[in-house]
Amino acid sequence: MGSGAGSFFKVILKNFDVLAGPLVSLVYPLYASVRAIETKSPVDDQQWLTYWILYSMLTLFELTFAKVLEWIPIWPYAKLILSCWLVIPYFSGAAYVYEHFVRPLFVNKQTVNIWYVPKMKDFFSKPDDILTAAEKYIAENGTQDLQNIINRADKARTSNPYMSYSENHDYDDNRNHNYWD
Repeated sequence: MGSGAGSFFKVILKNFDVLAGPLVSLVYPLYASVRAIETKSPVDDQQWLTYWILYSMLTLFELTFAKVLEWIPIWPYAKLILSCWLVIPYFSGAAYVYEHFVRPLFVNKQTVNIWYVPKMKDFFSKPDDILTAAEKYIAENGTQDLQNIINRADKARTSNPYMSYSENHDYDDNRNHNYWD
């Protein structure tokens, strides 16, 4: 009887990835996703949506490179470890991978150019002036966006530790907040 139990444990250990893989990568995430939908917190929704995005990408990777991966004997165990790292909330692996690798690929960072350089349409036309550029910007992005840029510039200007007293004093005079008089 001892050899039968030993054989059973050998089979379980040999096929641990086959048995634990679906539990770790499908059953628990499905359960946690349903629970997350039922709560009002968007944090857990984001965690599990992020996990499912990464799981889909991992599955696509596996399907694409199946012939190569079958030659790598540790791939099933590596996939199990990776799935555990992505699933277990303590590690926040899904959030880390998404934030550092996936998101930069799909989300374009929009930058605002604060330097105004008028463009010449042709040699004989005059360049756009600042008012025309501001009107174009408002038409494309709205007045609130322009106001936000102006507010950020004001905050940067007032919080600049390298600004001299006279610049700061002139700035306060221009804003009708002269506290020195």
